[in-house]
Amino acid sequence: MLKQTLSQKLLQKLSPQQIQFVQLLQLNSTEIANKVDEELAENSALEQSSQESDEEIKPDEDAILAMDEEVDSSDDDISTSDYEPDISEYLSDEDNYQNYTPDYSSGEERKEIPLASYRTLYDTLLEQLQAVELNERQMKIASHLIGMIEEDGYLRRPLKSISYDLAFINNLQTNENELEEILLIIQTLDPPGIAARDLRECLLIQLNRKEEQSDEIKLARKIVTYYLNELANKHYDKLIKNLEINKDYLKKIIDIITKLNPKPGESQVNFKSQYIIPDFIVTQISESDFDISLNSNNSPQLRINKEFQEKLEGYNEQKKKSKKLKDELQFIKQKLDNAKWFIEAIKQRQQTLLMTMSTIVEYQKDFFITGDYTKLKPMILKDIADRISMDISTVSRVVSSKYVQTDLGIYPLREFFSEGIMKDDGNEVSNREVKRILSDLISAESKKRPLTDEKLTELLNEKGYNIARRTVAKYREQLNLAVARLRKEL
Repeated sequence: MLKQTLSQKLLQKLSPQQIQFVQLLQLNSTEIANKVDEELAENSALEQSSQESDEEIKPDEDAILAMDEEVDSSDDDISTSDYEPDISEYLSDEDNYQNYTPDYSSGEERKEIPLASYRTLYDTLLEQLQAVELNERQMKIASHLIGMIEEDGYLRRPLKSISYDLAFINNLQTNENELEEILLIIQTLDPPGIAARDLRECLLIQLNRKEEQSDEIKLARKIVTYYLNELANKHYDKLIKNLEINKDYLKKIIDIITKLNPKPGESQVNFKSQYIIPDFIVTQISESDFDISLNSNNSPQLRINKEFQEKLEGYNEQKKKSKKLKDELQFIKQKLDNAKWFIEAIKQRQQTLLMTMSTIVEYQKDFFITGDYTKLKPMILKDIADRISMDISTVSRVVSSKYVQTDLGIYPLREFFSEGIMKDDGNEVSNREVKRILSDLISAESKKRPLTDEKLTELLNEKGYNIARRTVAKYREQLNLAVARLRKEL
């Protein structure tokens, strides 16, 4: 038999306003600009104000609550009820309700981040395709194939699946043979190796397009075709034995292969360019002082729409309140609530961003002055959270996917956070310093006899960094550096 029991639980839930703030906090400058545009389009009570505007409305919270109580407590037959909420403060022009924005009236430079335009890989390939003699059907298929090419230049979707796509989306019946024929045409476009289905095909396309088909190129094609795994794993002795060549000749062939582009889609900046838009701007104004600001995208100027003031004024003049007027009032109140919450969340977001960035600069002041990575102090999210009296998750959202522009360059905020390592002399240093030394050791090593993780550990220990071999291996992997065997060269 089932038993029924009664229990009490204490739960903590975020309010809708808190959820909205958390969501806004983790957006970068580009995303927040898009979010503001969406909110402006959805909420007619919200508008973007100009620098010169001085007539804005502040929706008083007490008035909103009072109005809410009036609406909820009114009778169904509103025309006969005493429905007269006091909205005089709601319509006040004093103490205008507008989110914080920097004051540029004093001549302060407005920090705008220019946006650059770029052409996509799809646009470039499609333009080249116009010079190829194709009929209308072939052009449709070719355009669809180009659209399936990924950012690195590869076509990984099977041709059979693409034929199904064309039948379903474009009502165009085709088969793998026809797709293969058109794909070979696309593979003649630039950059060489584009639209390959795997690395082997990508390299072979580039080798086949070499003007001079020498014996070395032919042997390179043979290695790519039959011995690509051995080459990737640097089993040079096996290659020398199977191909019956000497070490010097193999090295010459490997030089040819390594100069090929394994990711043709990313080979030219004109095909695809990524632009980092900084969220913060830090400028050194004296020997030890910095000016910290948000870029313009992070400080939108928002206010309550003046049309809603006129509607409220019209309501205030009405002596007889109808059901229709009550519904309209409820709609206005909801829009004003949403606009107010959004402006408050934007304002709170700006304050939190500036507070966090200021604390990071203060903590890592030596780095911001010199740009020397060895000056970075060990710093974790908790260090900043404790200083600004906020939760670690809040700091994490501020740091996530955001960049800062300084006099020394543009850095991701995550760059300033690192674990600490205790040296033999008792000083604590950032693990970024250890990674830089590790990277320098590997760069300076003999490629014929690369340093093993054990040897790297010994060298770091000699320099006073007392870390274990597994830690060295972890840092090496984070630096995207291969093990010693794969770093070996002839």
